Amino acid sequence: MFINFPEINDLMIQDREVTIPKMVTIRQHFDTYQIADIPLHIREQMEANAGAPERFKGKRIAITAGSRGIPDIVVILRAICDILKEWGAKPFVVPAMGSHGGATAKGQEEVLASYGITEAGIGAPIRSSMDVVQYGTLPNGIPLFCDKLAFESDGIVICHKIKPHTDFRNEHESGLCKMIAIGLGKHKGAAAIHSQGFCGFGSFITEAARQFLQAAPVAFGVGMIQNAYDEIHTLEVIPGAQIMEADARLLKAAKQQLAGFKFDDIDVLIIDRIGKNISGYGFDPNVVGRSNSRCYGFEDPVRIKRLFIRGLTPESHHNGSGINEADITTRRCLNDIDWSETWTNLITATEIQGSKIPMYVNNDKEALTIALRCCNGAPRPHRVARIKDTLSMKELQVSEALYEAIRDQPDIEYVRGPEEILFDGEGFMAD
Repeated sequence: MFINFPEINDLMIQDREVTIPKMVTIRQHFDTYQIADIPLHIREQMEANAGAPERFKGKRIAITAGSRGIPDIVVILRAICDILKEWGAKPFVVPAMGSHGGATAKGQEEVLASYGITEAGIGAPIRSSMDVVQYGTLPNGIPLFCDKLAFESDGIVICHKIKPHTDFRNEHESGLCKMIAIGLGKHKGAAAIHSQGFCGFGSFITEAARQFLQAAPVAFGVGMIQNAYDEIHTLEVIPGAQIMEADARLLKAAKQQLAGFKFDDIDVLIIDRIGKNISGYGFDPNVVGRSNSRCYGFEDPVRIKRLFIRGLTPESHHNGSGINEADITTRRCLNDIDWSETWTNLITATEIQGSKIPMYVNNDKEALTIALRCCNGAPRPHRVARIKDTLSMKELQVSEALYEAIRDQPDIEYVRGPEEILFDGEGFMAD
């Protein structure tokens, strides 16, 4: 139970008038290309780049599946499994998500099931275990681990999306190399590498991937890039020997596809929901800023005075990682967080500052009022923005003052408004 928070009263805001602005709905325009027929595309890619079908006959092939939300992931995994079975292989999926899912085999299987990744959904077994084997050692003595079921298979398919990391900058960030070093390392491997902090993270995952590709029975890689509309823009099947080159190349392309704000000066940003399916940090600092690791080469892409986070996604399984970056939230949001789940994740990452609890109040109306009240600087109409989450950057709401500043940009389209923000009888906004 959290302590009761006092009711907001006139004494708290009497020295400055606070008016909740009306909001205008706008649409931001990005590159719209997406792969139209994913199963056909995968078949063409596998036939061209996975190797001769005969080499897979009778082989047990492990395919990685992580905890990040990937559009059409069930379609993608099903297509890979179907083709491998046509070639005579025996594919199965292993959860590759470090310590997520409470660092238990059952928890990780439940995370996959929440995305529809089940035996019925993909046509292949899900084999979840936290057992690992050591395949190498970093130069500083840190051991490198891999999921035992995957390592002892006849071939591993490294399947993951590629995007900028939320905490550091390097040639290899969040992608195939990180899936190898952290995801397949399970809790033991993820904890070992995270124990070194993010300062050298890029070099650690690079070296881990290099050793893994020499030691493990890697069949091929599947690298994906999402466009700004959370659709599959690029999907490549990559021969094992080319995984590291492709990972670096696709990262550069992914940075060009990343959705973001078409403006960079916000007084109050409202995020309706955060979650591990949205980003490892709950929200993507590449969009919002406020990374745990600003000192590791990360620069905020937008200026935000106050951040109000309203809630969590169901797919996050109550993992509240990222809530610490909010300036304010509500008691309801905090009560939705499973702190054991969250702290397990943060301790593994050694980024325990992520467990801090922000100021919290009774409802959304109080939170927004305080956030507006506490925007310091020269007096001006408040520039407020509201997004569903950092994967939903196509359509968003902005205050009238912000809209007037950006309305003439060619990549901004008016949709409707201005409209009052509506609150229910308990003071909460509609989702």
